Amino acid sequence: LKGIYRIARSESTNCPRVRLIGSGSILREALRAKTILEEKYQVAAEVFSATSYLQLRRDALSVERHNRLHPEDVPQQAYISSVFDESDAPVIASSDYVKAVPDQIARWVKAPYVTLGTDGFGMSDTREVLRRHFEIDAEFIVVTALHELAKLGTLPLSVVSSAISTLGIDPEKWDATIL
Repeated sequence: LKGIYRIARSESTNCPRVRLIGSGSILREALRAKTILEEKYQVAAEVFSATSYLQLRRDALSVERHNRLHPEDVPQQAYISSVFDESDAPVIASSDYVKAVPDQIARWVKAPYVTLGTDGFGMSDTREVLRRHFEIDAEFIVVTALHELAKLGTLPLSVVSSAISTLGIDPEKWDATIL
């Protein structure tokens, strides 16, 4: 009812950690990415289902307004901030909408936050091909998560390079976001 909820926790401990957000049909890709991250890369992954980015944004804006108009009260916290408040583990939000949809909540997530979406020109094909084209399938979610961990110094960049190759990603593929 609040716009997001956790659907899968990780049993892994003492290893790098990421949080994955999926919405709509891409939620299955986030769940598949969780499996790949844990089995192939020993990265713990939690998965969240975003049911309404707009509702999360409205709540956060309302909290900001309340805090601004009640400066001497104990500040309230936006729901999205409370969901991702406990650590700096990267958050990867994947959507079959344009990146602007999950970007609506970015400023209230304190951890590194990356969105994957369907920006750019499309094509007609199977869902699998379209997800690869727009770089929102499980393999791209995995590479994005590994890259964010490498940027934090948690993993070596060579792990990201290896994953790109192992997961069959062509780094020289045409960028769908470029006109």
